[in-house]
Amino acid sequence: MPADQLTEELSRLPGFLVRRLHQINQALFAELVAGTGVTSVQLSVLTVIGAKSGQDQSEVAEAVGADRATMASVVARLEAAALLKRSISRQDRRQKLLALTPKGRRVVEKAWPALRATQETLLAPLSTDEQAQFLALLTQLVDEGNNHGRARLKRD
Repeated sequence: MPADQLTEELSRLPGFLVRRLHQINQALFAELVAGTGVTSVQLSVLTVIGAKSGQDQSEVAEAVGADRATMASVVARLEAAALLKRSISRQDRRQKLLALTPKGRRVVEKAWPALRATQETLLAPLSTDEQAQFLALLTQLVDEGNNHGRARLKRD
């Protein structure tokens, strides 16, 4: 098969397109959320902790679909930036419970409008109906493929 045909075929593969869309999303996020100093993964972690303070690190990892090593690294960076605090559970000393600091809460409050704007910009080329269909299909793919990821995403 000629190289130009392979390149064309590559550019239509779902994995290639998902990776490219992720790159576009990350670029938009970096542009619009730049003033907060957090990454999209860090914002996800802060958001989950802010929604329910006192969760252990494992619960938060499942809620954002992060593996243990990634989660430990993210939490350490957020703690060093004084955006969250870790405490040891009284019931199980192996558990690390997480809570936002006032600074962490302010970052989440500042970042969320920019995050929403990022998502609106990302989906803007689609009609309202297409956006709903796209999100439904993405959700289906994520849910059905969840067991194939390095870390499972736990949905309530």
